[in-house]
Amino acid sequence: MTNPLLDFSGLPLFDRIQPEHVAPAIDELLLQANAALEKVTAADFPSDWNAISAVLDVATEKLGKAWSSVSHLNSVADTPELRAAYNADLPKVTEFWTRLGADERLYAKYKAIDTKTLNAEQLQAHKNAMRNFVLSGAELTGAAKERFAKIQERQAELSQKFSENSLDATDAFAYYAQESELEGVPADTIQTARELAKAEGKDGYKITLKMPSYLPVMQFAHSSALREIIYRAYSTRASDQAPAEFSKFDNTAVMQEILALRLEEAQLLGYKNFGEVSVVAKMAKSPEEVITFLRDLAHRAKPYGEKDVADLRAFAAERMGITEPQAWDYAYIGEKLKEERYAFSEQEVKQYFTAPKVLAGLFKIVETLFEVAISKDSAPVWKPGVEFYRIERAGELVGQFYLDQPARTGKRGGAWMDDVRTRWLRPDNGQLQTPVAHLVCNFADGVGGKPALLTHDDVTTLFHEFGHGLHHMLTQINERDVSGISGVEWDAVELPSQFMENFCWEWDVLKHMTSHVDTGEPLPRALFDKMLAAKNFQSGMQTLRQVEFSLFDMLLHTGYKPGDDVMAVLNKVRDEVAVIKSPAYTRTPNTFGHIFSGGYAAGYYSYKWAEVLSADAYAAFEESAVPTGDSEGSASTVTVETGRKYRRAILEAGGSRPAMESFKAFRGREPTIDALLRHQGMA
Repeated sequence: MTNPLLDFSGLPLFDRIQPEHVAPAIDELLLQANAALEKVTAADFPSDWNAISAVLDVATEKLGKAWSSVSHLNSVADTPELRAAYNADLPKVTEFWTRLGADERLYAKYKAIDTKTLNAEQLQAHKNAMRNFVLSGAELTGAAKERFAKIQERQAELSQKFSENSLDATDAFAYYAQESELEGVPADTIQTARELAKAEGKDGYKITLKMPSYLPVMQFAHSSALREIIYRAYSTRASDQAPAEFSKFDNTAVMQEILALRLEEAQLLGYKNFGEVSVVAKMAKSPEEVITFLRDLAHRAKPYGEKDVADLRAFAAERMGITEPQAWDYAYIGEKLKEERYAFSEQEVKQYFTAPKVLAGLFKIVETLFEVAISKDSAPVWKPGVEFYRIERAGELVGQFYLDQPARTGKRGGAWMDDVRTRWLRPDNGQLQTPVAHLVCNFADGVGGKPALLTHDDVTTLFHEFGHGLHHMLTQINERDVSGISGVEWDAVELPSQFMENFCWEWDVLKHMTSHVDTGEPLPRALFDKMLAAKNFQSGMQTLRQVEFSLFDMLLHTGYKPGDDVMAVLNKVRDEVAVIKSPAYTRTPNTFGHIFSGGYAAGYYSYKWAEVLSADAYAAFEESAVPTGDSEGSASTVTVETGRKYRRAILEAGGSRPAMESFKAFRGREPTIDALLRHQGMA
């Protein structure tokens, strides 16, 4: 057993996987998976759920696990050699999954299963499978079926190319600033920039387009000229507007081909557009329902957004002498206005959020709320600094997770949760397989021997991804395809993640997870009160920004015709909902990974849709909050009884029933938008 990708005895051997292992392992696993497919589709094989699963699901799970390990490394530790190995095998893997999903013999076997023999979990999984066969082209024949398969293969290649271009364009840019240009920028950001330049043997300070470098410059640099350089570089990444030397990363043609293929795929399946295909497996009934929801939200948020901009412009003119703010000025003006209005800065707050203390605080809430214990565990990892943990209840293992926090070169931007394996009562050996998750962020590393400092936004991101992780890890469902996040409607999948964000605004929670990096003092209550007062600062603008992305995504996938200009769609949406005009050169779609390489195509609205669910779910905790008895007279929303009810109704149920049923099991009714508007100060 020399190939680590073929070792399924335990957790993935991330420390041993090399690019040369990929092709032989994937070839071997494809052979096994194909043999399993032939076996279960033979005329004499029984149309029995467990019998099919014991042969086919066991073989395909191995393929899925191995490929997932390779994909994960490709996202967090990209090298030219690994990328080449990944791209070489991507068509083979895509071809197999496409063929499996469209295999009419397998479809016939599933159709012939006697559903009266299935338990409730299997029944839901069977229902999903029947739907997925149709969406995967199982009812297509002849040339249409062949074309459908070719479309899937090409889309996989293009999504990977889009992701590579975005990463390479982000990594390729660097600006070496002089010290004088960095006036106002936080000391830790300056120190990191100096160390980056030094490591390359260069003078000055290296500014990159990675978030821990980009954001502090946009928020704090006094130099408008510097902010303009960095803003322009960031907003033209992977586009025809970037400097000539970066033209090889241009995603324009990639996006147009992806959109044309999605439209063709939809029409082959008998739908008018890809938006219609996307909502089949979601809570929303139609693209029109989504568009109406988004426009209604925009209508409610617009007055607040317009007031936000008016406040910024007035402050800029009166206090900063900026009469015509530009796009690269708004984050800076906003920071200054917030400092004046609420008498604190993000920099001041950040000193209290040391990564180890935040993590300990997060674990404490989760342990209390969901009656579990979290402790350090060991597993092979892909980089030093990646941590591994276990979650137990009553001494029994429930799940495990990897935590990869720092930003670095070769790591895809953003934050995400991925599954390593799913909870499953295995049909091959009768053993219960516990779930394992990846939690990935892109935070600034610690400097000068001090722990990493997180912004309050970083803290919220960590809680968000951990919410996804809990959904995956705390499930009590034993049927793999509806266990944890599997089988959950995509527009409900953000409920547990956005739900967790609310705790980042609770005093009783925050006071336990702060410790000043120099003095060790906890966050002062007075500073928290200022943060709370500023919580909905620019919430109108932020809501409209999310609506802009969501509406653009859905209109693009319902009205696009091959050859159309993608930017024309975005400009039309901006005219309708945006309150700040973007420069004509911006090319936001060119790095919009969520919809071009991340599974959110015609589904980005899910964030706002699920926010209605998550705000309403959190309202149950507000209603059951108990006084803490401290001198501040605060109440704690970390109530065990409500946590238990939420855990059982939502987290443990996973995808074993429709999301609306789980929500109603928790709240006793359907969700309303009231809590969301109240939480965002737009009631």
